[in-house]
Amino acid sequence: MTDIQIADFSNPVHASAIVYLLNEYAKDDMGGGEPLSTFTQANLVKEMAKRPTFHAAIAFIDGKPAGLINCIEGFSTFACKPLLNIHDVVVLSEFRGKGISSLLLKKAEEIANGLGCCKLTLEVLEGNKLAQAAYVANGFAGYQLDPEMGRAMFWQKKL
Repeated sequence: MTDIQIADFSNPVHASAIVYLLNEYAKDDMGGGEPLSTFTQANLVKEMAKRPTFHAAIAFIDGKPAGLINCIEGFSTFACKPLLNIHDVVVLSEFRGKGISSLLLKKAEEIANGLGCCKLTLEVLEGNKLAQAAYVANGFAGYQLDPEMGRAMFWQKKL
């Protein structure tokens, strides 16, 4: 049985599940292929808990951590309303194909609706066709304001 729970960062079971799931995702090719640093593993949940705009939900199957969604509240200046950015979607390989990503995305939508958000946003790698298919199946689409200007691109500058 699948149970989706809003993460309680003070709950040791939830804290352990978050670090475990995110570390497994980081080790996957789609997560970069490297485990989380020792520092990140030791401090992640404590740092998440400090941020009131950070929201997470964990999927458990028969009591075992199977999936995770991490979201960060932002703000749409055009809509003058909050938005919720889905930062991580994790489903362990042995639990894929069971609809867990859809359940996690629905939970993120519930959180966003509760916050009065105007939209959900996320980033996805071009080569991650399975994730893209899951996102499309759950109502997501590429972002553009004007088709002549093309789709939005996600860039970064490491500090």
